[in-house]
Amino acid sequence: MSSPLKRPAFLWFFTGQAVSLLGSSMAPVALAFAVLDASNSTTQLGVVLVARMVPLLVFLLIGGVTADRFSRRTVLVLSNAGSALTQGAVAVILLTGHYSLAAVSVLELLNGVLSAFTQPALRGVVPELVEKSQMQQANSVLGTMRNATKVFGPSVSGLLVVALGSGPAIACDAASFLVAAVCMARLPLSGHVAARRKTNVLKDIHEGWTQFRGTPWLWAVAVAFCFVNMVQTGSWQILGPDLTKQLSGVQTWGFVLSARGVGLLLMGVLMYRLVVRRLLRFGLLAGVIGALPLIALGLQLNAPWLIAAAFVGGLGSSALGVSWETSLQEHVPTQTLSRVASFDNLLSYIAIPVGQLLVGPLSAVFGGFQLALFAGLFYAVAALAPLASSAVRRLPHSVTDRQKLKKGTPAPATTAVPEPSSATAVAPSGESGGRP
Repeated sequence: MSSPLKRPAFLWFFTGQAVSLLGSSMAPVALAFAVLDASNSTTQLGVVLVARMVPLLVFLLIGGVTADRFSRRTVLVLSNAGSALTQGAVAVILLTGHYSLAAVSVLELLNGVLSAFTQPALRGVVPELVEKSQMQQANSVLGTMRNATKVFGPSVSGLLVVALGSGPAIACDAASFLVAAVCMARLPLSGHVAARRKTNVLKDIHEGWTQFRGTPWLWAVAVAFCFVNMVQTGSWQILGPDLTKQLSGVQTWGFVLSARGVGLLLMGVLMYRLVVRRLLRFGLLAGVIGALPLIALGLQLNAPWLIAAAFVGGLGSSALGVSWETSLQEHVPTQTLSRVASFDNLLSYIAIPVGQLLVGPLSAVFGGFQLALFAGLFYAVAALAPLASSAVRRLPHSVTDRQKLKKGTPAPATTAVPEPSSATAVAPSGESGGRP
């Protein structure tokens, strides 16, 4: 099987994403220290973070329409170039010692707007760069790279902040966006969007919504993981460090995060070769074990067991992520892919701050360990829930269907997806979005 990295267009995309994601994984650490050092106020840090998140939520659906209406290459070049300018401006403010809450907040707000256009385009561009038979391999490569930047990026950022300060670290992020814009400019122009430019934006959003809600397996998984994100993110990010410290010390939390990172990376590599007939069903079953770290924390298991649970949980989360993205790209028409993905993104992003806000009050009432256990069990049940739908269980994997065709066996009829229409719902054979 030929590697997708042998395709020049995908290699440019991979390179641009790798550089951009490394910079983006460094930015939160640098920005947090910059705001805290300049203002000594956690309130101001909260304002800056919210300033970026709100426009991201507001403009996501418009970003999905834009990515389906225009060339995704053009969208990615402009959005990355814009992010380079805004982050560069933040770096200049910090390097010159002219920190201002208003200025930094406005620039991060613009970053949020640009991100709302970047993300749907990123999720829709892969089918334009590789053959359908290579999508799982492409998503495995991208997922492994993405997880690697999450593991190493914050550490690199911390070292840069200590050695050089927050300004240079933010400047590195700005430079990474510029490199990404150059790489994205090398992608081929998509040819299916010219006819859509005269359509109404609201009609386009409605068409994407019609496909999203009219595809049972798609919305079943997206809604389930909206709830998973709500209970998992806040519990893990907020309760995790504190409860681990109570059980076995601060140092254990670092080992737990590292073990989860190793699991994410290892499964990303394994998914490159793994072929299963029902990829989405496999991903959901694997995704259930992503709940193990929270369950282990809630049961107050000692450090070795918690670290092992984090490793296994990372394996499951990575398998689910690759399965979800591949199924989406295989079964949702390319011309509506970004809009469908934007609805999935919106559900995920809205759920996260809700969960983060609820963790504190709920842990005060029920106790941190009890809440972590409940969150883990709820995660597992929610991850399994979509499998109650036959549309989810039976969704085929295009690679295995193509292999069957080579042997003379007809492929299931459900692999064909009708063209989307604002008047009719699409039959259950598409998918959406990225998982935690």
